[in-house]
Amino acid sequence: MTARVMKKGRLGVVVSTKMQKTATVLVERKLPHPRYGKYYTLSKKFLVHDPKQECRPGDRVRIVQCRPLSRRKRWRLQEIVERRA
Repeated sequence: MTARVMKKGRLGVVVSTKMQKTATVLVERKLPHPRYGKYYTLSKKFLVHDPKQECRPGDRVRIVQCRPLSRRKRWRLQEIVERRA
């Protein structure tokens, strides 16, 4: 029996919940420029499986990678870290 592989995880903000059982999560990360050292922001949107539909726009959530659930949905909701006020 082989050891389990650690799944990739990300922390992001819910942008949209207009689809059924799916949320759009925006993940931002800051990187230093290779030559000049100034930090810039890279952002990417992920479609996340939310079976209970408990996310709301503005919530901070943790997502983990999973098997393909649809054409663009390959992440699932692990937990809601912080609710929007």
